[in-house]
Amino acid sequence: MKIEKVKGKNKGKIMLYALSTCVWCKKTKKFLDELGVEYSYVYVDNLEEDEKNKAIKEIEKWNPRCSFPTIVFNDEKCVVGYKEDEIKEALKYEF
Repeated sequence: MKIEKVKGKNKGKIMLYALSTCVWCKKTKKFLDELGVEYSYVYVDNLEEDEKNKAIKEIEKWNPRCSFPTIVFNDEKCVVGYKEDEIKEALKYEF
């Protein structure tokens, strides 16, 4: 799976599942950049079919509706959608 890594302050494992055409996904990515945190992301719509299916299964564990953006923090907490306050709160959480 083509996972991109963005350098920044290490706040634990942060994984952003996004769509390349989604405005809210772009805003979430920009927000994470502004916060200066290290995170990984994948554009699910750009994956090959079997990789896309794997990514969707992973997302559904956290977000059964499989909507975007979905951010998973340290395999413990999930934020669905562009929610600045919830993202900031998740980043403060001691993993």
